[in-house]
Amino acid sequence: MKAQGRLARGETIPWLVHDLLDQQAELSIGQILERSGLTRQAIQYHLKKLIENGELQPVGAGRARRYRRPLLFETTVAAKGLQEDQVWKELRSSIADLEELNRNAKRIANYAFTEMLNNAIDHSGSDTIRTTLARRDGRFVFMIADEGIGAFEHVRRQANLEDHLAAIQEISKGKMTTDPKRHTGQGIFFTSKAVDWFSIASNGWRWLVDNARADQTIGESHVRRGTTVGFEIDRDTERELDEVFDEYTDEDSLAFDRSRTTVSLFEFDVPFVSRSEAKRLARNLERFREVVVDFKGVEEVGQGFADELFRVWTAAHPETRLVPANMDTPVRLIVERALADAERSQS
Repeated sequence: MKAQGRLARGETIPWLVHDLLDQQAELSIGQILERSGLTRQAIQYHLKKLIENGELQPVGAGRARRYRRPLLFETTVAAKGLQEDQVWKELRSSIADLEELNRNAKRIANYAFTEMLNNAIDHSGSDTIRTTLARRDGRFVFMIADEGIGAFEHVRRQANLEDHLAAIQEISKGKMTTDPKRHTGQGIFFTSKAVDWFSIASNGWRWLVDNARADQTIGESHVRRGTTVGFEIDRDTERELDEVFDEYTDEDSLAFDRSRTTVSLFEFDVPFVSRSEAKRLARNLERFREVVVDFKGVEEVGQGFADELFRVWTAAHPETRLVPANMDTPVRLIVERALADAERSQS
């Protein structure tokens, strides 16, 4: 994701407009100019088309004009004393369009909305919380925004992590909570797996999960105050919430004891060569009984990285099983060598 400059190959003004609106309620031509590098005239042409197609709505006039998605629902309420289930009931009762959601989509929407709103209520420290609902290409687009300290900064402080990037990486693994007496750290993890598209932006960073493409990424964001969570749900989704839970839950104890860590999320201008990078990836994985280590999109790893993760770390944490997945041939050869060394060490 680009923070400024020019559009990359494959990126368009409509794509950029929706990318910005996934992080904020409204946008200006100035923001599009900064991100795209195109002329004001070219941008206005595309904005006019989006308005004609019903994807965009102008607000204000002249230099103060801004653009937003046409909203089905919008409310800003005081966080103190707010109950997430009551907001969901109000939303469902007032928006007839939500009846178009099939059974799977309704269950996922209920879960995701109440979990993310509860996170904002309990953790943000914000006085107010804004929620919106829009439609886009057969999907319902939910957004929950607060003006608190920022989710990544909150986690960084409470978990004593080195930076916001580390906070995102820990959140992505699951079981990361700043209030263990009242929360389990499951809400963001399972929401990011259940919806079709998920984004959380704060403190200048953004974690984006695209389940339709089985892809996720970390990038820069202009959201620096508070936290904005957005997610999309296809009205005809075939994804079942119970199946999402089952994939990461023990069949007998019903404990959340399996996880999946995406190695590419840890590749931010640093190749997977050193043992220190392996230690960063493995941090807190001992909370789980089994972890799938997903190498999708990773072209190479160093022998030290693989040895630290699959021999040294697993020897120190025999109660946790690491399962490598989606490896290209160069990665597979290095990982298999580390696994063989680990087996010899145990014999």
